[in-house]
Amino acid sequence: MVRGRANEGSGTGVDEGAPPTPRTPPSRLPREWVAAALRRERAKAGISLSELAKRAGIAKSTLSQLEAATGNPGIETLWALAVALGVPFSVLVESPAPAVTVIRAGEGPTMHAEHASYAGTLLSAGPSGVRRDIYHAALEPGSVRESEPHIPGSMEHLVVSTGRLLVGPRDATVELAAGDYVSFRGDVPHLYEALERGTTFVLVMQHS
Repeated sequence: MVRGRANEGSGTGVDEGAPPTPRTPPSRLPREWVAAALRRERAKAGISLSELAKRAGIAKSTLSQLEAATGNPGIETLWALAVALGVPFSVLVESPAPAVTVIRAGEGPTMHAEHASYAGTLLSAGPSGVRRDIYHAALEPGSVRESEPHIPGSMEHLVVSTGRLLVGPRDATVELAAGDYVSFRGDVPHLYEALERGTTFVLVMQHS
């Protein structure tokens, strides 16, 4: 676990003999993570900024801002970029993992949808050779989270924690209550819609 250290002799009144305070994960997704990942993956793919923007269907100026860590992308933009690059979504948002990782409820890097009251928190990204990502997500009634197809071979595994959820491919949605599990292809258009306030669920993305 990474721990902070009080500045010695700073005159701030901090008790130098007190134990250091553990570093907690940020509650919002740091722009620097996305910027570094985009530059890295674009370089691996050997494509220009203009070409990636074209493939993802976003403005070149938007991508330029993201790579400069000045943009503030929503989930839709990041998914489009991940699909255009042919990488799992988590590659663009994951942070370097410490030896021990604890993410408390309400903490962790959180992404917000642009057109729905949806927030997804990345809990764990699949290591090399194990292509799976785990999220804790929250969704409120009144808007639908529409998701375009992910990279080919993607599967989604979902367990509802609280509330009720309508979820699945657009032509085969199912209604789930707390404790219910569903799996479906993630490489087809699909959606999530909360049917009760305070709906939360755990989502496992699997990439083959």
